[in-house]
Amino acid sequence: MNIITQTADGSNTLYNETIGEHYHSKHGALQESNHVFIDAGLKFASTGKSEISIFEVGFGTGLNFILSLEYCVQNNIKLNYTSLEAFPLTIDVLNQTGYSAYVSADTWNSFITNYEDSLKGIKALSPLCQLQIPHTTLAEFKTEKTFDLVYYDAFSVQHQPEMWSDEIIAQTCTLLKPGGTFVTYAITGKLKRAVKACNFTIEKLPGAPGKREMLRALKM
Repeated sequence: MNIITQTADGSNTLYNETIGEHYHSKHGALQESNHVFIDAGLKFASTGKSEISIFEVGFGTGLNFILSLEYCVQNNIKLNYTSLEAFPLTIDVLNQTGYSAYVSADTWNSFITNYEDSLKGIKALSPLCQLQIPHTTLAEFKTEKTFDLVYYDAFSVQHQPEMWSDEIIAQTCTLLKPGGTFVTYAITGKLKRAVKACNFTIEKLPGAPGKREMLRALKM
């Protein structure tokens, strides 16, 4: 069961009782998504591009997606977005998050209208956006595609350690194109070593509120 809870910046998140963790930082769901995935990820990786492909581990509430779509629409960047979700939320739950307040009505409506179809395959939300949410785990996911940017937004290693194994991180890193960018809210010595072993350069950046640092890595 998922319970709506308010975070420190006033935005909501969900508490997953099964896993025992919130979907976003209790210090601020909206702040974390903007800081880690939009500012350190999308804005950095899309510089000079008219099109970008993003692979996300952990679609969850869709907050990272709608913020990414809003940014791409505002900057006339075509967005191809693939995000894995083993346990998709219902539309009713998504509507209860209140995230429609953080993007335009067009962005929110295009997301909610096409959400269920996106779980079944690639869905064009607009001429500037394609969304696919494979209903599967990362371990079982197969694709021939490679991406410009990875959002690694799994639950924490304390609650979902299998998502932070060297093997899973290496699998994720293979999905990036040369020059691609990997961003996540976490940073540990083990994670840095796993990413570096995949021929990435490591950057330690200031973390979102509540975390001292975060990881950004570039594929050589």
